[in-house]
Amino acid sequence: GSPKPPTHGVPPGEEQRLVLVACGPYTTSDSIAYDPLSDLVVAIDRDRPDVCVLFGPFLDAKHEQVENCQLLASFAEVFKLCLKMIIEGTRSAGSQLVFVPSLRDVHHDCVYPQPPFPCPELPKEDKARVHFVSDPCTLDID
Repeated sequence: GSPKPPTHGVPPGEEQRLVLVACGPYTTSDSIAYDPLSDLVVAIDRDRPDVCVLFGPFLDAKHEQVENCQLLASFAEVFKLCLKMIIEGTRSAGSQLVFVPSLRDVHHDCVYPQPPFPCPELPKEDKARVHFVSDPCTLDID
């Protein structure tokens, strides 16, 4: 018989995955308020991707307010608030979150290869879906 035409789409037994990839900085150049990040969290909540790979910088060493020492909290505290905003804001979406550091993350080790961010105290319900990886890293989704 004649060969079957190729079937397009997803192979049997393999589900399609929605992966969102975003790269920092997550602030506007004139403000340390994380408005663009807030928009991203809204999009994650709406689209419910299976996996979100978020690249730094989360607190950009080159941001004007960082360079001019105008922050009202320590770098680590600002970063923690940023993480909290992402993790809590995406909880209902249930997306797996992968955090990849950047050499421009002011609160982190500026070496290459770069170790993962130190893991904050995560609420129990978030531990299984929040992942901190090194730069570079190899990700195996499924």
